[in-house]
Amino acid sequence: MASTNVSSSGLFRRIPASERTAPSPAMALRADIDPPPRPQRAMQTVALVVIVLLACLQFLPATHFRDPADPLRNWIPLDPNRSQPISIRPMVDEKEDHSAGVAEQDKEASRLQLFSWTDCLDLRVLAVLANSTLSSSRYPDNIFFHFFVPENEDEKLSYYKLKVLLPYSNLEITGVKKIKEKLKSHTSKVELLQPMFREILPLVIPSTNKFLYVSPNIIIKGKVEELFGMDLGAYAIAAAEDCSKRLGDIVDMHDLKTIQRTAEKSWVYEKPYDKDACLPDFNFLLLDPRRLEKNLIDAISWWSNVLDVKTQRANPIHPAVVLSIYGKYLKLPTSWKLNYSSSTETETENNVLPFDGPMKVCSENIVQQQRSNHGNLWNEYITPNFDAVLSHSN
Repeated sequence: MASTNVSSSGLFRRIPASERTAPSPAMALRADIDPPPRPQRAMQTVALVVIVLLACLQFLPATHFRDPADPLRNWIPLDPNRSQPISIRPMVDEKEDHSAGVAEQDKEASRLQLFSWTDCLDLRVLAVLANSTLSSSRYPDNIFFHFFVPENEDEKLSYYKLKVLLPYSNLEITGVKKIKEKLKSHTSKVELLQPMFREILPLVIPSTNKFLYVSPNIIIKGKVEELFGMDLGAYAIAAAEDCSKRLGDIVDMHDLKTIQRTAEKSWVYEKPYDKDACLPDFNFLLLDPRRLEKNLIDAISWWSNVLDVKTQRANPIHPAVVLSIYGKYLKLPTSWKLNYSSSTETETENNVLPFDGPMKVCSENIVQQQRSNHGNLWNEYITPNFDAVLSHSN
């Protein structure tokens, strides 16, 4: 008997869907993939708490920022006490006012401050110092020069003369009287510290940021941005070492050992002093005033009393200052040491060279590091016309 599903022509006939029988519950299809495991309720709660905490952190005020002009991208703390600049416009949008305040903070943080002091004003020397620094710098617009001059000099006239040579530079000329007033706030023994004023001055400069202190009679061939990016660690001072003189050359080591055994002062070094230790080069210093010890000036005064150093001395470095910072400064690379060699190799390898032009001498009692034979390096940073203007006395 022929099947009902087969036609007379021998072909199969498709059964309509309405005629198909539904599978029984016992024959239900099984899933090919097992259902996902159900997460634990405790883990869901922990995840929810973490998400809420991260969302709350977004509402905390910013504590640091990065200067977009800083190639090193250092994190800089925000100062909550900094006053916002007042706009000259009567109406200002709140967003614009906030942006102006942040821009002002960014500008101040990106400043590379360089200080120098001269007790014998010679504008040619200061001009070469500034122009050589700017010429070697990668970001000259960020460098700010602060020059301290003797009290009897005309600060405004000196400023205008330098501005003629360096019209786009950031210059500030101030009388040294302000620093002496600052020194009086640290100690009453100003007269005792007067012979070592050159070494003490960078320690009392009123600055809140890291800065460079350099002697005026130098030429900077290196990029000072490299120094500002250095991590001083626990140190407040960084200086290159001058091994042409040793500690034993400026201090009687027998007296120093006696002082070390008897004195109970925090600034006296606990370990034995090394008589062959090199001296720091005070011609070029990197300082972070926020890390300076508060009793540093007291330590210098104490050492000066104990050593009984006379006012007149042949050595240009005062031993009281050397002993006060002994073992408390970071050593800069030797390329940042002032080298008085006149060889061509020295000029290409060293970042700091002495001023090789004619210099004004104000007093025979002041130690002047001056060459008898003038060189030609200084002529690269000042023209003869400006030399005639700047060499003229105020």
